[in-house]
Amino acid sequence: MATAMSTEAALYRLLTWLSPSYPIGAYSYSHGIEYAVEAGLVTNSATLVEYVTTALEHGGGHSDAALLVAAWGAARDSNHARLDEIADLARAWRGTTELALEAETQGRAFLSTTRAAWPDIRMDAFAMRRNGGVALPVAVGVVAACHDVELPAVLTAYLHAFAANLVSAGIRLIPLGQTDGQRALASLEPVVERVTVAAQRTPLEEVATAAPIIDWCSMRHETQYTRLFRS
Repeated sequence: MATAMSTEAALYRLLTWLSPSYPIGAYSYSHGIEYAVEAGLVTNSATLVEYVTTALEHGGGHSDAALLVAAWGAARDSNHARLDEIADLARAWRGTTELALEAETQGRAFLSTTRAAWPDIRMDAFAMRRNGGVALPVAVGVVAACHDVELPAVLTAYLHAFAANLVSAGIRLIPLGQTDGQRALASLEPVVERVTVAAQRTPLEEVATAAPIIDWCSMRHETQYTRLFRS
């Protein structure tokens, strides 16, 4: 089993990999929020927090966290068959075409960029088996395991980035002020903590989602007349 890297090195890499500036195009996706705003479901900071909380606890954030945990463990143990099975599940566990696009395009870009900047033969082997295609949470889990970043840290960082990107979309769409956005992120801190703990305790076989309104918003977004975001 690999030994975890220093706290400082792990923090540096997490801050880089999950920064808004990392070139995976995260700013292009709203996870259905764009239609939720048009439909009058998300109109202020409170309803934005409610939407993101639902995504984290019952939707894509919940399943992504579980997939990341499973991928991290399989990559750490060099269990290639299990890792490929998890990667296949991650590609199937998407409620709509746009949510699949959101996960796949970011995952492919994340894996490609990280392989170029932080080379590792284990990441290369995984990318070759998957032909470069992988959902984002699996890509992040594999990269973190290959670089010996401890699971709780990468899971918290991933969920923070997930929440922060959706809040950023809401700020632009509603619109809200930057201070309101930071208040929203502050109120989501305990939500991220709960999801982080739950993901490490829940077997992948017991994971389920229950966020139909988010899936509905995503499906309606596919035919929305005026769009700024890809999802």
